Amino acid sequence: MQNILKNRSFIHYLLALVLFGSNGIVASRIALSSYTIVFLRTMLGSALLLLLFLLTRGRFTIQNKKTDFLFLCASGIAMGISWMFLYEAYQQIGVSLSSLLYYCGPVIVMLLSPVLFHEMLTPQKLFSFLLVLAGVILVNGKLIGAGENLFGFFCAVMSAFMYAAMVICNKKASRITGMENAALQLFISFLTVAVYLLLKEGFTIRIPFGNWPWILLLGFVNTGIGCYLYFSSIGTLPVQTVAICGYLEPLSAVVFSVLLLAEPMTFQQCLGAVLIIGGAVCGSFSKIT
Repeated sequence: MQNILKNRSFIHYLLALVLFGSNGIVASRIALSSYTIVFLRTMLGSALLLLLFLLTRGRFTIQNKKTDFLFLCASGIAMGISWMFLYEAYQQIGVSLSSLLYYCGPVIVMLLSPVLFHEMLTPQKLFSFLLVLAGVILVNGKLIGAGENLFGFFCAVMSAFMYAAMVICNKKASRITGMENAALQLFISFLTVAVYLLLKEGFTIRIPFGNWPWILLLGFVNTGIGCYLYFSSIGTLPVQTVAICGYLEPLSAVVFSVLLLAEPMTFQQCLGAVLIIGGAVCGSFSKIT
C-alpha cells in the first residue's frame, strides 16, 4: 500500500513539473501585458488553493508562528516579483532562454548557503556553479555581445535572483509547511502583483474573449492544480527524487518552446542548456549525498 501511495505521489509530482514547464507556452497565447498575466494567474491560482485548503479541513497556524509568517510574506513578495520579471522575459527573449536563466536561482541559493545556512561550499558545488555559469554564457553570449534585448536578459536574470530570494525566505519559514505554505505564499504574491499593477496601470483590464480559455488554464490548472499536486506529493517522496526530478521542469519548458513555439536554438545554446541543467543537477546531488 505504501509503494502504491509513493508511486501515485511520484506521478503527481511529475505531472506538476510538466504543468509548470508549460507555463510559458500557455502565457504566449494570452495577448496581455506580462504584469496582467501574472496578476490573473496568481489571483485564480491562490483562490483555488485557498478553497482546496479549506475543503480539506486545513487549519491556519500562522497566528502561533509570527516570525515564520513574516518570512513567508517575504517569500510570497519575492515570488510575485520573480514571476513579473520572468513573464516579461518570456515576451522579450522567448520562453526557452528565459526558463534556463530562471532556473539558475537554485544555484544562487547554493552559493549563498555558507553565509545564510552555514552549509559547507564543497568542490562539487563550486564545479556545478562553474558549469551553470558556462551554460549561461553559451546560451546568451551572442545576445549580450550583439547588445540586443538586454532588457529581456536583465529581466530573466532578475527573475533568477528573486527566485533565490523566494527559496531562502521560504526555507526560513520552516514551521509553515504543505498546503498552508503554498496557499498563503501564492495569495501574498497575488497581493504584491495587484499593488504593483494598481500603481502602474490601474485595474482597468480589457481581456479579449479568446484569451479567457488560456487564462483559466494558466490560473486554475497550471497554477492552482499544479501547486496542489506539487505540495501534496513532495512530502512523501525521497529528497533525492524531488531534487533531481525537479529539473524536468526547465527541461520540459525548453522542449515545449522549441516544438510548440518554434523558438530557434543553435547548437551553442543547446550545449549551454545541457550545462545549465547538468550543473544544477550536480549541485542537487551535492546536497543529498
